[in-house]
Amino acid sequence: MAYDAYLATCPTRQLLDRISDKWVSLLLNALADGPQRYSGLSRKIAGVSQKMLTQTLRALERDGLVCRSVTPSVPVRVDYALTPLGGSLLPVMRAIKDWAEMHIEQVAAARDAYDSRSLGQASLPDNG
Repeated sequence: MAYDAYLATCPTRQLLDRISDKWVSLLLNALADGPQRYSGLSRKIAGVSQKMLTQTLRALERDGLVCRSVTPSVPVRVDYALTPLGGSLLPVMRAIKDWAEMHIEQVAAARDAYDSRSLGQASLPDNG
């Protein structure tokens, strides 16, 4: 079966929606160095709420990108790791993260220029 993400009914749309989420990108990159505990991921990814981290990890586990392993101990130890499928997505996600870090100053300058132009146009009288 051929898939076409440009079609609204194509299931790949849901997958693109999932992997384009900022928390997904950050989590996959955070797991690149190997399995991590929930608390470690929470510390590493500044600003993610407990609810969002839990929801994102569950969604990634459901999609087969992350696996969750429980080690019976006191307290119970839970680790998260990339699956082979998740690992295959990592080069793309790492490239996007690296691109963002490398080009943020250019993007910020473009935003400032655009905002300046937009403000100048908004202050012009409407002759309509």
